[in-house]
Amino acid sequence: MMSQIAIVYHSGYGHTGRLAEAVEAGVEQVDCANALLLSVDEAERRWDDLIAAQAIIFGAPTYMGAASGRFKMFQEATSREVMRKGYLWKDKLAAGFTNSGARSGDKLSTLIQMALFAAQHGMHWVSLDLPPANNSSSGSENELNRLGFWLGAGAQSNTDEGPDTAPPESDLATARHLGKRVAIATLQFVRGRVDQSMTVLSDR
Repeated sequence: MMSQIAIVYHSGYGHTGRLAEAVEAGVEQVDCANALLLSVDEAERRWDDLIAAQAIIFGAPTYMGAASGRFKMFQEATSREVMRKGYLWKDKLAAGFTNSGARSGDKLSTLIQMALFAAQHGMHWVSLDLPPANNSSSGSENELNRLGFWLGAGAQSNTDEGPDTAPPESDLATARHLGKRVAIATLQFVRGRVDQSMTVLSDR
């Protein structure tokens, strides 16, 4: 039983694109899980593929305390292409990731926006499931979730570095963890739904 996990993202300078690729790699670590990596431009031409997916992971850079304008345009397009045609993303799993130049950069605002967006579609949000790291005298910048987010994966890219060197490996590893976690949760969710359907049929 294969599960399809779509990753829909916008990347202004390439840094969030590297995160998206790390999320994709995390999904692909899980047997029976297949990742579909789509920029928002591609996603808006492939609504049927998003409807067929069992989970969607959203990604965008944080600009001025919120998701990028281009990602917001994608969100608004779903009102016409998904909601008005029958709540077509209901009961899919969802998760999110974001990147900014500052360590905080108000990334939590973007993740909350994504979680509310998923809720508007009737989706189930999957958290990061990592404790905050690098928060003691023995901590390290190399730890997963070094920036201390719970709602999704957050990354920081120095503004004077290109996507070939930023975000750092610890943030990419955090993104891979998110992809793997969503893939595992999706398989559990889909198999549970199938088992429930089989039980209902056997009771008839």
